[in-house]
Amino acid sequence: MEELDIKLLERRVDELIRALENLKDENAALKQSHASLLSERAKLIEKTELARTRVEAMITRLKALEENA
Repeated sequence: MEELDIKLLERRVDELIRALENLKDENAALKQSHASLLSERAKLIEKTELARTRVEAMITRLKALEENA
C-alpha cells in the first residue's frame, strides 16, 4: 500500500510541475502581450493627439477665413 501511495504522490508532483511550467509559459506570454498592447495604446494616443491638434488648427483657420469673408 505504501508503494502505491508513493507512486501516486510522484505522479501528482509531476502533474503539478507540468502545470507550473505551463502557467509560467502562459504568464510570460501574457506579459509580452500586455507590453505590446501598452505600446500600441501609447502610439494610438499619440496619433489621436496629433489628429486633434490638426483638427483644432483647421477649425481655427476656418474661423479666421469666416471673419475675413
